[in-house]
Amino acid sequence: MFTKSSKNGKMANGNNNIDPTQLNQIKAGTIITGEIITEGLIRIDGKLNGNLSTAGKLFIGPTGEIIGDIKCKQADIEGKVEGKILVSDLLSLKSTANIKGEIQTQKLAIETGAVFNGTCAMTSSEKIKSSNAKPSTAKAYAK
Repeated sequence: MFTKSSKNGKMANGNNNIDPTQLNQIKAGTIITGEIITEGLIRIDGKLNGNLSTAGKLFIGPTGEIIGDIKCKQADIEGKVEGKILVSDLLSLKSTANIKGEIQTQKLAIETGAVFNGTCAMTSSEKIKSSNAKPSTAKAYAK
């Protein structure tokens, strides 16, 4: 879908070469309650009830769902998010995305069919990166 295998065993994503051993994946059918912090790429096809922070790129597949706050460099969202989304570079909402909450990003791309209910602030990446606001942990997570 978003990756293609290359001759050297790496996956190609646009102009970037992604080593599959550096990709964190939460598969469909998996439910995690808690906080995820990573430096690399992460793909969510399951459900996360909690906050996620990555210095890299976040992919949320069509079956992926996050109920909590997100902080990342880039994000491609095909699934569902309920919470605050802080993206220091490009946030891309695909046609199947369903977002409820607050978005703060430098760049935003929304495909036809995506659903977004909430607020959006376009700001510089420095303001997003320097945001010391901790994601709220006092959320009631739906089952």
